[in-house]
Amino acid sequence: MTGATEDIELINRALGGDRRAYEALVKRHQQYVFTLAMRFTRNREDAEEIAQDSFLKAFRNLGSFQGQSRFTTWLYTIVYTTAMTHLRKKRMEFISLDDEERPVDISAHQTGAEGTASLLERKIGKHYIGKAIERLLPDDASILTLFYLGEQSLEEIARVTGISPGTVKVKLHRSRQRFRRHLECILKEEARELL
Repeated sequence: MTGATEDIELINRALGGDRRAYEALVKRHQQYVFTLAMRFTRNREDAEEIAQDSFLKAFRNLGSFQGQSRFTTWLYTIVYTTAMTHLRKKRMEFISLDDEERPVDISAHQTGAEGTASLLERKIGKHYIGKAIERLLPDDASILTLFYLGEQSLEEIARVTGISPGTVKVKLHRSRQRFRRHLECILKEEARELL
């Protein structure tokens, strides 16, 4: 059963009154929803609040999900609008780039020396990628997160953000360029510190 098929099954069961089905749906998507919220707020408490509000709104409006897009697209639209509303309300200045709080999800547990080395490489890679994403504007970070981590298509990202697919394509291209520059700077800084 694919992820989308499992989502539909859980949604149908949740709409039938099965609370555990909705809990399973939340569990399937909570890490990504939280990560996306962190990309906007760069603050753990605000991200947790946005994630919680988003799942509450999704629960209340689950009956309006029509299946014309993937459930993740529908859910991430809720996260995006909840985050934008939250940021507008707070008129928040984004936290310094030196903030070290960010979720790290290493889902594959391997054993042995080879597994430990591979796990360490992934952690190091995620660390540098996370640092580079933190230097991006929230709009750039969210588009990259939706595209790569959320595996959303340009059309799905357009629905989530409310901008045209062509504009999403341009923003994605520019975001990738800025991300690459930030990552190169971080790696150069790290290399200088090691020497």
